[in-house]
Amino acid sequence: MYAELKKKAAALLSPEDSLVTNLSNASALLNEYLDDINWAGFYYRRGDRLLLGPFQGKTACVTIPLGRGVCGTAAANGETLVVPDVHRFPGHIACDCASNSEIVVPIFAGGEVVGVLDIDSPSPGRFTDEDRAGLEPIAEIIGGIWEKAEKM
Repeated sequence: MYAELKKKAAALLSPEDSLVTNLSNASALLNEYLDDINWAGFYYRRGDRLLLGPFQGKTACVTIPLGRGVCGTAAANGETLVVPDVHRFPGHIACDCASNSEIVVPIFAGGEVVGVLDIDSPSPGRFTDEDRAGLEPIAEIIGGIWEKAEKM
């Protein structure tokens, strides 16, 4: 499934389109393809915080400090986090109390973390290393587009 999702993402996303357009379509694509999720979207890095970007799901936290919660920690460390139970994650920020597990993949452009891909699920333990291995290449595609968009 992730191989097909990567092909669709590569075909759908284009550096010729705006970053917002690409992130909007990417979040819709992820929401369409991934089972048992209740939120899929992006946060942009601006200085020492993350700001809400395009997403699919319920309303979300607008600002997340770097190093706080799952998204802020993944951005600060530059590492994908797979969290089977968000309620046990130190400093978890509960944007939607229905979310029980989460995966956050940092997005790199120009060697720096510029944002994160965040996906939540109502099911505990929903995300695995298979999801990490499938989503990291998609984040790389998005990072390449992000880098080109920032130069435009």
